[in-house]
Order: sequence, then C-alpha cells, then structure tokens
Amino acid sequence: MQRIITPQTADSGTVRGLITALRGRYGFLEAMPIGQSVLGRDITGIILGTGRARILYSAGFHGQEWITSLVLLRLIEDLCIALERGGSVVDIHIAEALVGRSLVFVPQVNPDGVDIAIHGSGSAGKYACMVRELGGNEPGKWQANARGVDINHNFNAGWETLRDMERENGIDSPSPRQWCGPSPESEPETQALVALCNRAKFRHVLALHSQGEEIYWRYGDRTPPNARIMAEVMAAASKYTVSDPEGLASHGGFKDWFIEQTGNPGLTIELGKGENPLPLSDFEEIYTKAQEMLLLAALM
Repeated sequence: MQRIITPQTADSGTVRGLITALRGRYGFLEAMPIGQSVLGRDITGIILGTGRARILYSAGFHGQEWITSLVLLRLIEDLCIALERGGSVVDIHIAEALVGRSLVFVPQVNPDGVDIAIHGSGSAGKYACMVRELGGNEPGKWQANARGVDINHNFNAGWETLRDMERENGIDSPSPRQWCGPSPESEPETQALVALCNRAKFRHVLALHSQGEEIYWRYGDRTPPNARIMAEVMAAASKYTVSDPEGLASHGGFKDWFIEQTGNPGLTIELGKGENPLPLSDFEEIYTKAQEMLLLAALM
C-alpha cells in the first residue's frame, strides 16, 4: 500500500489535502473544526478513538517548523494502518493500547505563518506589506502569525513577565518571531487552542516544535509530579534530553498555559537538530527517532 504521508513541503493547502486523504482512506478518523487563523485559514483537528481519556497532540506553531506537521500526520497514518490491520507499532498493539483513550491531533496551529515561511509575504493577505517590511521574504526567518505575533508567546502564562523580557530585548511590536502580542490570547490561533482545551478536558497535551531533540515538561508551581516521569520515559525511548527552556522561551507557551490552568502534564518536544526549517531529507530520521516516544506519550 502506498503511503499518504511522504516527505513534502507542508504548507496549509498540502496539510488540508493530506487530512482529506487520510480521512478518505480511514473512515474511522473524524475531523473537527478547531478555529480559523487571522486570514481565515482553517485550523483542523483529527480525532482517533472514542475513549474518555483524551490526549492532545499539536504541531505547526511556528512558520519555519512546518516539518512538525508532517511528523504528526505520519504518526496518525501509522496508527490507522495498525488499527485497520489489527497490528502493532513499535511492538505495541494499537487497538488494545487505545482502549479508553481518544487522541486528538491538531497538525497545524499556525497555517498563515507556515505559508509565509514557505511562500513569502504574498501569503499574508492584507498584512503582506508589513510582513515584507519585517523580512518575511527572507529564508528561515518567519515564525509568527500573519500579524507578527508569536503564537507560542501569546498564551496567558507569565505573559506580563514575558512582555517585559521582550521589551528588554527590543521586541515590542510585530516581529518575525518572539513578540507576545498586544495582550494575552489576542490571536485567533491561540484562542482556538484555549477553547479546545477548555471543552475537551485533556489528560495531557503535547506540543511539537523543532529543533534541539529536547523535552520540556515543567512550568511553575502547578507542574504535576508525573510530568517529569513522562518526560524521562519519552527521553529514554528517543535519546532526547529532558531540559528547561531559557530566556524568552520561559513563559507564554502552550504547555505553560496548560500546566498552569489544569495542573495536568504539558510537554513540549523539540524535534530534530539543525537550523529551521529542517530539511525534508531529515524527515524519515526525525520521525523514526521520535515514533516510539510519541506513541508512549499517549499511553501514560
């Protein structure tokens, strides 16, 4: 059987097409509208399973990190193949492992930013002039959404502290990266994830980024004790490093917000090594190294 998810540039149109293709082949997958981006591009979720223990996988927060969307879609495809055949992935029988669980996947949180990173400022609609002036046509530069807000700095977790840190670093307005926005959760992409989490009551969440082969698990006083254990199990499976983010990555992130709001585990996984955007030639190696770790995250 020919694979659907192969190494390819994963802009918003490609991701929409791949989701449609997966749902066409595997009828047990459900699609769920999560929200829309600043420019009205759909943010789509995929649901696998019907159990009450819900786990969220999210990717594509940053424009240059679009390879994370492809990794998440490949994981979905592998799980579907195993379920259809009654088979296993990394020696884990998938049908048995997912009893009582629902996996929710959001492959591309920031479709506008991804399209800008891949195609340039022409993808930014009414913000094209601003994006061009901020360097949106420079390869490897754009991480933010169409309004120049870094989605993973826009969550309401230490947001004021992060704003002050950014100002000290000269970032106080739309930027290709690391601007927290005019207020916490000002962006529709951020609001979409917050609303999803408030509805779904996830047991834990994972956010895929690139790069560094690191796992971040801690934020503030509400970090649950089992979060470190989860991170260490995942690190053992992948040979990734359990770490703490530093500097401007210390607040405002999705996993930070989730931990602070729920007291449940939230983990950020930095896939691969190198400079963003990581090359497609690295995709198979990145996925192979992360596959067991990502699957184990659903079972803990």
